This record gives sequence, C-alpha cells and structure tokens, in this order.
Amino acid sequence: MLRTPTGGAGHGTATAEARPMSIGTVLIQLREEFPEVTISKIRFLEAEGLIEPQRTPSGYRKFAPRDVERLAQVLRMQRDHYLPLKVIREHLDALARGEQPVLPSPGAQRDLADGVWEGGPGAATAARIGRAELLAAAEVDEERLAEWESYGLIVPAPEGGYDAEMVTVAKLVADLGRFGLEPRHLRAMRASADREAGLVEQLVAPLRRHRNPQTRAHAEATANELAELSVRLHAALVQSALRSRLH
Repeated sequence: MLRTPTGGAGHGTATAEARPMSIGTVLIQLREEFPEVTISKIRFLEAEGLIEPQRTPSGYRKFAPRDVERLAQVLRMQRDHYLPLKVIREHLDALARGEQPVLPSPGAQRDLADGVWEGGPGAATAARIGRAELLAAAEVDEERLAEWESYGLIVPAPEGGYDAEMVTVAKLVADLGRFGLEPRHLRAMRASADREAGLVEQLVAPLRRHRNPQTRAHAEATANELAELSVRLHAALVQSALRSRLH
C-alpha cells in the first residue's frame, strides 16, 4: 500500500516526507504498490490532466503528497476496474465536489472513448495507444503515417501500438510539415536523437544493472532528467545559431 506522507502531529511545519518530491522519488514510492509504473506513465497521466504537479523555475516537476495519492488512485482504478482515463477523471472530479460516485465492478467492458487502450490483464497500458488513435491525434491519414514510419520518425512499440511520446512526435512532424519540412528533412533530427539517447544510456547503464530496485528507479529518473537537459540545450543551440544568421 502506498504510504501517504503526513505532517508531524502538533507541529506547524511539514515533515521531510511531506516536502515536494521529484518524479524519481514519486516513482520509487508508487512502485511499492505498482511495480510496473514508469516515468513515462506518470508523464502521460500529467499530459492527460489527471495530475498537475508544480514546476520549478528551471522546469523540473515537484510533486506534493496529494499528487502522489491522486496518482495512486488513478493507477488503482486502472488496475482494479480497468477504467478509461475519461471515466477516471470524471470520478475524481465528482469526489472533489463532495459526491460519492460508484465505480463499476472489475471486468467492466473496455472503453476507447478517450483514445487510450484500456482493458483487463494483458491489455495495453494507458501509456500506449493504437494506430487509429495516433492518426486521429495527429490529424493525418494512413499514407502520411506510413511515410513517417518509413523514415523512422514514428516507431511502433515492440508489443504493438505506440508509446504516448509518439503522439507528441506525430503532432510536431505534422506541424513542421505545414512549413514545408518533409520527413526526409527530419532524418537528421532522428539520427541526432538516437545518438543522444545512446549517450544517456551509457551514462546510466551502471545504475540500471544494480541489484537495488531503488537504484534502478533512480537510473530511470536520471535518464529522463538528462533527456530534458539535452532537449533544452538543443533548443538553446538552435536559437543561438538562428540569431547569428538572422542578425
């Protein structure tokens, strides 16, 4: 069971556990009850509006205890009731209004109304979507998506479907296409991303091989923090290069 941080009795200040947490710390707490949860899953649930963690001035997420408990509620409703995110969101909103909504019994019929695969054991997780949902999110046709795949810009997951990040990639590729940038122009970006991912993988590899599960969770958190820093550096370098060319 997830331990909910609480303030010390009779004290006006919060305990250390009640202080805002990094996404890596949240992952470690959640994995006590949900061993399969990942940082990608947490980010996906944030993108879907299920949680709203605070952000530091530098852009890092900071989770309050209420955010962690809300995440646990979402994960329990997915695990125990196989509910789609739309229904979960409505249920939590009703609870926030002081209502007492009744959850459907486990084994309820799967629902794709919110564009995310949901179902019983063996179904894809909420961080995975199907091809039809990806087409709808990117607002493109099958031919265009197939072209993106042929250039390696969109990559299906080994287990089938697409990871949540592919929605963002598809939307960005579509937006760039409106400015005349075709998939062949974006191959260099894909190659650069693969090189950066390889570098990050080398840096965290010793942590990922560690026997301690908390150390392995820290490896994933470190990898994601490095990815965010890499993206910000890339953006700054592009802006700097453009400024020197346009002035």
